[in-house]
Amino acid sequence: MNVLSVEKLSKRYGPRLLFENVSFGLEKGQKTALVARNGTGKSTLLKCIAGVETPDSGIVTFNKGIRTGYLDQNVRMTGTHSVVDEMLDRDDPVSAAIKAYEHALAQHVGDRSLQRAIDRMEELKAWDHEARVKAMAHRFGLRDLEQPVNTLSGGQQKRLAMAKVLIDAPDVLILDEPTNHLDLPMIEQLEEELDKPGLTLLLVTHDRYFLDNVCDEIIEMEFGAFTRYKGNYTWYLEKKALADEVREATQQHLRGLMRRELEWVRKMPRARGTKSKSRLDKFEDIKAAATRRFDREAVKLEVKTDRLGGKVIEARNLTKAFGSPEAPESYKPIVAHFSYSLKRGDRIGIVGPNGIGKSTFIDLLVGRMRPDQGTVSIGDTVVLGTFDQLMPPLKEDQRIIEAVRDIAEVIPLNKGRTLSASQLLERFLFDKEQQYQRIDTLSGGERRRLYLCLVLMRNPNVLILDEPTNDLDIPTLNALEDFLMDLDACQLIVSHDRFFMDKLCTKLLVFKGGGAIAEWVGSYTELREAEREARAGEERARAEKAGRKDREAAPAAPNAQAGAKKLTYAERLELERIDRDMPKLEARKQELLALMAAGGTDHHRMMEHSIELEKAMRELDRMTDRWLELSERAG
Repeated sequence: MNVLSVEKLSKRYGPRLLFENVSFGLEKGQKTALVARNGTGKSTLLKCIAGVETPDSGIVTFNKGIRTGYLDQNVRMTGTHSVVDEMLDRDDPVSAAIKAYEHALAQHVGDRSLQRAIDRMEELKAWDHEARVKAMAHRFGLRDLEQPVNTLSGGQQKRLAMAKVLIDAPDVLILDEPTNHLDLPMIEQLEEELDKPGLTLLLVTHDRYFLDNVCDEIIEMEFGAFTRYKGNYTWYLEKKALADEVREATQQHLRGLMRRELEWVRKMPRARGTKSKSRLDKFEDIKAAATRRFDREAVKLEVKTDRLGGKVIEARNLTKAFGSPEAPESYKPIVAHFSYSLKRGDRIGIVGPNGIGKSTFIDLLVGRMRPDQGTVSIGDTVVLGTFDQLMPPLKEDQRIIEAVRDIAEVIPLNKGRTLSASQLLERFLFDKEQQYQRIDTLSGGERRRLYLCLVLMRNPNVLILDEPTNDLDIPTLNALEDFLMDLDACQLIVSHDRFFMDKLCTKLLVFKGGGAIAEWVGSYTELREAEREARAGEERARAEKAGRKDREAAPAAPNAQAGAKKLTYAERLELERIDRDMPKLEARKQELLALMAAGGTDHHRMMEHSIELEKAMRELDRMTDRWLELSERAG
């Protein structure tokens, strides 16, 4: 069943044509990614389809009754309202009732106010939706529903926006760079969320592992054409390479045909008959096809690096924390007694959950923040280049070339070569015409490419990259990866792009929490596999231990003295509570068994049911043993 139809969609910004006559459709359950270079209008196309922007021409049609959800590339929440208010930011009675109930719970209001909120929840039968809101928030790591949204980190805001989109279980999801600012475990969690068979997906992302794991179709926007490839990203690369070979062979054939026809044109008499005129028109068509350019301009990265000495960056007993140990609820250690020495040629990745302190750690290393204890020393020969997750503000009304000339008019390269500011920008795919455009006309990806240009033109020999892959297109990522592989410089990289990390980093600094940092020699994929095996081993050990305890805890026959002993008041209350709770727990056990027997749900949900069932059965066994003991004594 076709759920989305896009017909002849076109959009232009001033003199710049982004896309023209784009047409395609999506079937139910199809998971499609748009792949194109920065500045070709991917984000604008998604906004037009989602109804956020109006196209110049064309029609977007969703099937009747289809629920849609849209996630913007840039999520910035500046309000002081709470997480739960943001998640339920809609004008309907159920959302209002849930917000009132959650605020009453959190703020410990009087019994009457709380009871009124509970009564309203009962009246609207809002409990299921309230449970879904809490479950979705928990799944995306949002524990404090009363936290103001403007105090959340960039990654937390992105997770909140994603949870808000998924609450209503949309049939069609339109996602623009959904993995930006998400940490690696959360990206893997999102992959599971999007893997549901009935969900239709249209997305833009530069995360190549994500494309491989989630998408079953790639749509490429290139050379003014809209080409569909059935398969994941790996399949797309294989078929694209084959298509490029066919196109090159066709171009060669057309160029040969054009040369033969050109000879005929030069030799033909001036008096042209009908047949000659027809052949001449055909020649013009052949010439246009043969001379059409299919060159893919690539970013050309090159810097002159001064030789590094033996000392690069050394951290000794580095310690940093926020808050006070006397207030455990607000105390947050970032680094605790960390010592490490970066060496020439190191390519080290930094991994850990959002908010654990990776960017703060970088600030400590480059001297933007002072440690509580310890020292950081930087070698005399070090020329630092820092590519920050949050770009420094650019002058929006400044022309692109002026931003480069503010740093240098001429950029030195190796072997005595130089580049002018204009030549450097051309290497970063800003042609002469675009160089004189204002910075506020650039797309998000083009801004990141300009920022990369400004960092590298300083010719650093130590590069510290904090989320360098955000918003960059895949061709630019490939060029950046190849450049960094060959660069004779020490590199420290924070990234949530698993492909980028696997390709570049030979070892990792793993943030464990509580200020602990461990070194891992190997790739990120190898680290995750080792962590999964460790968790599986721990679960097996817990299961075996629980089995031994159950066997050893067989209830002993009460002796005469125990039988004669009367129950205390607390034990009578405990017996009454067990009498009330056991039927409820037994009913939940049967419900879980029925859900698991029915199937039809995703693997992650089945695992949750299985874990809950195991806990319920253990608790029932414990309650039964205790009930027998107390009932025997009560007579």
